[in-house]
Amino acid sequence: MIQTPYYLIDKAKLLRNMEKIAEVRRKSGAKALLALKCFAAWSVFDLMREHMDGTTSSSLYEVKLGREKFGGETHAYSVAYADNEIDEVIANADKIIFNSIGQLERFAERASGIPCGLRLNPGISSSSFDLADPARPFSRLGEWDAAKVARVLDRVDGFMIHNNCENADFDLFDRMLGDIEEKFGSLLSRVGWVSLGGGIHFTGENYPIDAFCERLKAFAGRYGVQVYLEPGEAAITRSTTLEVTVLDTLFNGKDLAIVDSSVEAHMLDLLIYRETAKLAPDAGPHTFMICGKSCLAGDIFGEFRFPDALKVGDRLSIQDAAGYTMVKKNWFNGVKMPSIAVRELDGSTRLVREFTFADYEQSLS
Repeated sequence: MIQTPYYLIDKAKLLRNMEKIAEVRRKSGAKALLALKCFAAWSVFDLMREHMDGTTSSSLYEVKLGREKFGGETHAYSVAYADNEIDEVIANADKIIFNSIGQLERFAERASGIPCGLRLNPGISSSSFDLADPARPFSRLGEWDAAKVARVLDRVDGFMIHNNCENADFDLFDRMLGDIEEKFGSLLSRVGWVSLGGGIHFTGENYPIDAFCERLKAFAGRYGVQVYLEPGEAAITRSTTLEVTVLDTLFNGKDLAIVDSSVEAHMLDLLIYRETAKLAPDAGPHTFMICGKSCLAGDIFGEFRFPDALKVGDRLSIQDAAGYTMVKKNWFNGVKMPSIAVRELDGSTRLVREFTFADYEQSLS
């Protein structure tokens, strides 16, 4: 038995998402790139590359990881490239997307050997979190003035527009895409490709895949562009658990259980967005607050129900633990990082990475 804590990536569950992505690619003509900012566990890229076209990145290291471990098309994007990294980014990318006209003008000549894109900001988004809203006031994410963009189109081969965030509402996606067409339509037909970014939850239950595909196909045909999607969460949703063990129980007005993991260190987005973890089946007469082992007072996964009272040694599976977890895990309090394990399609489970004191020590100096 693998020692907890560890992330368990289930390929059979991952495959369900991959099959939906493949269906969208087939029916719509869109290409799909894995957003490495959300998920970069390359031990399962062998399965994912069979159903996706490549990767998209947010930094030099992600570009290199995509090129070396995933293959296919490697798209490079960054909010800002530095002089000392731009040449290495270009050497590892098939397309490079600039966040601003300033960055485009600064580096377009050095990037003349590959297609160059520009990020557009339509001023609307589906995000309910100001922290994650690319259309928030004074946003630095992309160009919003169509007239300014028109003046540099001679150096632009395509656009990237990322304004969806956990958007499971097709009608909202459709309306926002219509707004994008109204604002930037005069520009779209003058480039060869348009990425509509990620945050579209089209692999979710009951999402209208056919209507989505028809909308993408119509958009591509109207402007004569290759459409790209950049699924992150949509690619890996419901595929992974964080396996933990109860270390202690106590009562302080509520029943508490402390596990050998940490929200702060291992599922940081739960704290950032003040969300609760998911436990299944979350049913029964006994309610426990599940707490992390760091010294942060608010290191709490949430309150859940269980059929029996928890005791030391019980194993728990925290659900939906793939997105923005392994890419954000940290060494807060020196808490041992979860290992990474993969359940293969044949049902066998293998440990693919274990983190040790040496990793902690070498992350500092």
